Amino acid sequence: MDAELEEFRSLARTFLAVHATGGADVAPGDPRGDRALDRGLEFQRALHAAGLAGLTVPLAYGGRGLTADHERVWKEEAGRYPLMTEELAITLGNCLPTLLEFGTEAMRRRHVPRILAGDEVWCQLFSEPAAGSDAAGVQTRAVAVEGGWVLRGQKVWTTLAHRAHFGILLARTDPDAPKHAGLSMFVVDLRAPGVETRPIHQLDGGLHFDEVFLTDAFVPADALLPDAGDGWRIASAMLHHQRVARAQGQRGGVRHDRTDRLVAEAARRGPLDAVTRHELVELYIAEVCQSLVVTRSLAAAASGHEPGPIGSLGKLTNALVARRFAQLAWRIVGADALAWDGAPLGAAGPSADGAQWARDALFTLSLSIAGGTNEIQRSIIGERVLGLPR
Repeated sequence: MDAELEEFRSLARTFLAVHATGGADVAPGDPRGDRALDRGLEFQRALHAAGLAGLTVPLAYGGRGLTADHERVWKEEAGRYPLMTEELAITLGNCLPTLLEFGTEAMRRRHVPRILAGDEVWCQLFSEPAAGSDAAGVQTRAVAVEGGWVLRGQKVWTTLAHRAHFGILLARTDPDAPKHAGLSMFVVDLRAPGVETRPIHQLDGGLHFDEVFLTDAFVPADALLPDAGDGWRIASAMLHHQRVARAQGQRGGVRHDRTDRLVAEAARRGPLDAVTRHELVELYIAEVCQSLVVTRSLAAAASGHEPGPIGSLGKLTNALVARRFAQLAWRIVGADALAWDGAPLGAAGPSADGAQWARDALFTLSLSIAGGTNEIQRSIIGERVLGLPR
């Protein structure tokens, strides 16, 4: 196995050196993330052509059928290069594992190969105006009709819905059942009649998220992730996948990228006061500790164990580290990140250096909300990891 893994590592290194060339991050002048998504899809297609997509996905669904050790080696090597598939995080980190775990055989055979080949983009349709962290409070209705279901309702904060081909949607199928018992999950074609997306203007100038309006949108009977009424269990598992994916990212290894950026910027701007130097050290330590939490999850996966609610710990630490990064960015960059010459956030074309720092700092606010708020993560950790009473 060791020789096989080293051969695989060599293959991964060669591929990454050629294809992981950067340029796939959300950039100024690309507020909807379209250019970044196109670049990510190009990388995913090259990954698939090289036989490196879906490493642990079964062969029957277009994957490689390899071990968790192969996945670990890939993450270690990918960690040395720019992240190319950030815009596919929902597709690959949330929807793909949910389809593999809960989808029907027909769903898996239809969609998983296309996702791995970079031919389908997916989104997650959970949050609503009156149901954010309380996902069980959704009011979008799915009414049974001949041959399928009719969907009526509204979803918000749906990442890249305007570019998604399909989404996994949580809807209420039995309004008379208890809150958690009357929910079901569906695969929805985002191009179907009755489905409308509208952009949401973000604080950081982006338009990454969308509202999705469902007006008598029909989905066939085979769009249901079985069984009807089992939506809360599937949704909980999907949120778990999301938290693990957000904690781990798509790269492995011990990382301190945020600290490295701030140290380089501080060196460019001149001497730092002792307090800021101390806080940079604390940020570095926090990033390393977060990486070790991720490594623990990867080790659990490699040994065949589900990381379970420990994924909430990784997700929480990521949000806390990001917020600390933002506070230090404001201090080190200073007035340049508050008032700069040139185009405002989200405008087309090149932007000032200060605008880039402002955008990155403001974006960190979303990480304490997306995938479940910090408060939700603390409750999960307290109750399910530490065993504390409710």
